[in-house]
Amino acid sequence: MQELELSEGELGRRSGVPQPTIHRIVTNAVASPRHENVEKIAKALKVSSNWLWKGGEHKEPTKDAKPSSSSESNVEPGPAIKGYVPLISWVQAGAWCEIEDVRSLDDAEIWLPCAASHSSQSYALRVRGLSMFNQHERRSFRDGDIIFVDPAKDAENGSLVIAKLVDSQEATFKQLVMEGKRRFLKPLNPAWPEPIIELGDDAMICGVVFSKLEIF
Repeated sequence: MQELELSEGELGRRSGVPQPTIHRIVTNAVASPRHENVEKIAKALKVSSNWLWKGGEHKEPTKDAKPSSSSESNVEPGPAIKGYVPLISWVQAGAWCEIEDVRSLDDAEIWLPCAASHSSQSYALRVRGLSMFNQHERRSFRDGDIIFVDPAKDAENGSLVIAKLVDSQEATFKQLVMEGKRRFLKPLNPAWPEPIIELGDDAMICGVVFSKLEIF
C-alpha cells in the first residue's frame, strides 16, 4: 500500500474488499483474515497472496506505482483517516438514542472514512432539507451533505446536535441553545419558517456533530 501510495479506501475500491475489513486486517484487529479477501487484496497490490501471508524480502515497487508528486503540483495529500463510521438513517439515529452501543450495527451497507478524531460509537447521517443552511456562516449544511456525529462528545451551548423529541421516531439536526436550565433547538437558516423549539425534560441529545462531508 505504501509503495503504490494507496489509501485503505482506494485499495478497497480496487480489490472489492470493504474498507472496514481492510482496516481491521491492517491494524491486526482480526487474527485470521478470510482467504478470499487476502487473494483479492494481493491481486490489487500485484503481489502473491503467499507473500502477504508469510512476508519475506521486501518487494520492489510495481510499474503501476503512482509517480511522486512534484513541487509544481497544486494538490497535497489529504488528512490521515482516523477510522470508519456507518452511514445510518434518521430513524436508526432516533432508535440509537436509546441504546448504549451504536456499533452493534455490524452489517451497515456503507462505512465512511473519517479524518477527525472520534469515539467508537460515532456514526454518519445525510442532511435532509435546508433548515441548517446559512450561506453567511462558516457552519452551513446543504441538503445531501453528510455529517459525522459522536454520542460521546458533551453538548455545550452553541453545539450542533442530533436530538430526539418526545413521541418522535426520528432524530433531528439543530443548534443547541442553553439558557440556564432551559434548552432549545435552533435552525441555522435565518429564513426558516419553523420557530425555535424548547426541549422538554424527556427529549434526548443523541450526539454532537463534529465534522461534515460536502457532496457536490
